[in-house]
Amino acid sequence: MSTLHIQIEPDRKIPLATQIYTGIRAAIESAQIPAHAKLPSWRDLAAQLGVSRGTVRVAYERLIDEQLAIGLGAAGTRVTERQSKASAVPGQADATPMSHLFHDFGTAPLPFQMGVPAQDAFPYKLWSRIVTRESRLSAADPVGYPDPRGDPHLRREIAAYLGVARGLQCSAAQILITGGFAGALGLLIRGLGLEARTAWMEDPGFPLTRSALMLAGLRVAPIPVDDEGLSVSEGLRIAPDAAVAVVTPGQQAPLGVTMSLQRRLALLDWARRNDAWIIEDDYLSELQLEGRAAPALASLDHGGKVLHVGTFSKTISPALRLGFLVLPTALAPRFGDLAACLGPAPAAAMQRAVAAFMREGHYLRHLRHMKRLYLTRRQLLLRYLQEEASPALRVQATAGMAVVARLADEVSDVDLALRALPFGLSPTPLSPWYLQSPQPRGLLLGVTNVTEQRLAADCRRLAALAAQR
Repeated sequence: MSTLHIQIEPDRKIPLATQIYTGIRAAIESAQIPAHAKLPSWRDLAAQLGVSRGTVRVAYERLIDEQLAIGLGAAGTRVTERQSKASAVPGQADATPMSHLFHDFGTAPLPFQMGVPAQDAFPYKLWSRIVTRESRLSAADPVGYPDPRGDPHLRREIAAYLGVARGLQCSAAQILITGGFAGALGLLIRGLGLEARTAWMEDPGFPLTRSALMLAGLRVAPIPVDDEGLSVSEGLRIAPDAAVAVVTPGQQAPLGVTMSLQRRLALLDWARRNDAWIIEDDYLSELQLEGRAAPALASLDHGGKVLHVGTFSKTISPALRLGFLVLPTALAPRFGDLAACLGPAPAAAMQRAVAAFMREGHYLRHLRHMKRLYLTRRQLLLRYLQEEASPALRVQATAGMAVVARLADEVSDVDLALRALPFGLSPTPLSPWYLQSPQPRGLLLGVTNVTEQRLAADCRRLAALAAQR
C-alpha cells in the first residue's frame, strides 16, 4: 500500500497524530484497509501528509498498542486479522489474501515456505542446457501458431508418465497443457458451465482454490475432512445439489491424508448418480515421501466424471506456470476448442524443454532424488521441533512435504507468521485453510528449503515467537 488517503486539518485542536490514528482506524474497521495489508512507512506517510516522522510514529504505536496493527521491524507495519461480519457466514467468506501463502513474489524462498521445491538441489546446469537447446530449436522452427492444446511431444510424455507413476491410462489427445492449476480450473469452470452452481470443497482446503471458485460465481460448500479424506456423507447432507467436488485425494492439502478406497468409490458413485463432476487436484504428483503414492482417482473412473489436474510447480519450478489437464475422451474435442479461444497453452519453448527433460529420463531421476532429500529434511525438522515442543508449539502431523504444528488457542497463527518474517522464516498459517468455525490455529512448515546448518536455530526462534503473548 504505497499511499493512504487520510484527511488531516492542521488548524484543528486535535493533535495531528490523533487525526492520523483516527483516520487509519476508521479505514481498518470499514475494511477499506484489509487485514494483513502493509501500511506505508513512517517516512512515506509523513512526506505524503506533510508532517514529521515522529508524528506518524506516535499514530502507528497507538494502532499497535490497540492490536489494530503489528510492527515487524524492518519488514514494516501490517494490519492485524479482525473478524468481520461477512467472513462469519459459512461459505461466504471474502477471498483470502495471498499474503497468507506468499510473503513476497519473485523472491528466494525462505525456510518453512510451502509450495516451492528445494532451491539447492535442482540440476540447474543440466536444465539450463536443455532450455537453451530447445529455445534455439524453437526459434529455428517455421513461424506459425503453436497447438493451443499444448506441445504434442510434452503431451505424449505426460501421458506416458501418468501411466507409470499415477496408474492413469490416457492418450495425448486427452491432455491439455495449461497455465498451472489456475489455468486448468478456469477452463473447467467455463467448459463445464459451473458458474452459479455449488461446489464441494475440502475443509480445510487450499485458500486460493476456494477464492477462485467464489470469484467465478460458485457457491462453496465446505465439506469436512477426516482420516479417510473428504466425507461424502457430510457432502450429501450439507449440499446435496452440488455440481462439482474439488478434491486432493492423493495427499490432502494441507493435512496430508490419502483418501481411502471406500471414500473414492463413494465419491465416484455420487458423481455418477448426480451427474456431477470431480476435479482431482494432484498437486503433489507422486511426491509421496514414504511408500508408493496411491494411484490417481481418475484411474478408477469408468464413467468420464473425473478431471485430473497436475502441475510441474512442486517438482520442477512454480516459475514455469505449466500444468496439465487430463479430460475424459468425450470432452477432449470441446475443451480443445475452448483452449484455442480462451486459454491456449503457454510458453511453447518451455514446453519443449520440459518434454526433453522427461524424455531423456531426467525428470524421474530428479523425483527420486527429491523424495529422499525431503524425507531426510522432514525427519530432521521433526526431531528439532520435538526438542522445542511446548503447549505453545507442538507437532500434530506430517503432511506430505510439510509438518503441521498446533499452537495454543490464544495465539494467532496469522500474526505469528508475520512476526516470523523479519527473522527470515516463512511458515504458513493454518487457519485460513478452514472455512467452517472454529478455525484451528497452527502452522504449516514446509520441509523443502530448510538447511541442517540453521534448522535447530530456526526451530528455537519459532518456538520463542509462539510463546510470546
